[in-house]
Amino acid sequence: MVAQAWSRALCARLCPGAPRRLHGWGSAAFSSRSPSSSTNDGFLKEKRAQIMSRGLPKQKPIEGVKQVLVFASGKGGVGKSTTAVNIALALAAHDSTKGVGLLDADVYGPSIPKMMNLKGNPELSPKNLMRPLKNYGIACMSMGFLVEETAPVVWRGLMVMSAIEKLLRQVDWGQLDYLVIDMPPGTGDVQLSVSQNVPVTGAVIVSTPQDIALLDARKGAEMFRKVHVPVLGLVQNMSVFQCPKCKHETHIFGADGVRDLAKTLGLDVLGQSLSKDSY
Repeated sequence: MVAQAWSRALCARLCPGAPRRLHGWGSAAFSSRSPSSSTNDGFLKEKRAQIMSRGLPKQKPIEGVKQVLVFASGKGGVGKSTTAVNIALALAAHDSTKGVGLLDADVYGPSIPKMMNLKGNPELSPKNLMRPLKNYGIACMSMGFLVEETAPVVWRGLMVMSAIEKLLRQVDWGQLDYLVIDMPPGTGDVQLSVSQNVPVTGAVIVSTPQDIALLDARKGAEMFRKVHVPVLGLVQNMSVFQCPKCKHETHIFGADGVRDLAKTLGLDVLGQSLSKDSY
């Protein structure tokens, strides 16, 4: 029920308009500090325009996918993957006519196969595209389907970005109304690769109430704003511990951390859960 409420809150914020494109880098790095001649100013402006025109990759929609939702957190272990899975399931349950997909973008620590109770290797279509594994009506793709369960992925950044590109573009997603992407923790290569190459409808930031998690959650929200991805709101996970015997509630990690952060950032709190393991 909580997840369905979150999905309704998200649906209310999804923009059906044209995909958003990035607007290039700022001009500060290329500005002239000395009183140069008009000829020199013209040269600098032309050079700046050339660099900006080729600096950022052009966004390209994923074939068959209407809207892309990313779930992110600056800190690991805050229940982001659990939230992403529940939202994907809630979106499908809310309207059975909608196609929903789930992409595990955490190359180093994929968790979607376990959470969605899926094992095996993707089959290839006649077009040599990987076919997602399905359960509960959700089409799923993860690096966990391509490597052994106990095998570590020891890759540098360029290889990770290449893998993300393949998981996005070389998968036969079919026709999806929503593709939910479970992002890895942090604000690194994967986050930039996805947000710069794919028109993202919006991002949801997941955090727990304690100060350390909130510091990184704020960085995550600010990163998406810098790359012009709308932040739809925040989700507070592990809000309350409820004693299974007496039902007494204890705020182990604090009470209103995410709510206070949301006020600071001018965002909404989309929902909160009892604990990470209460789903």
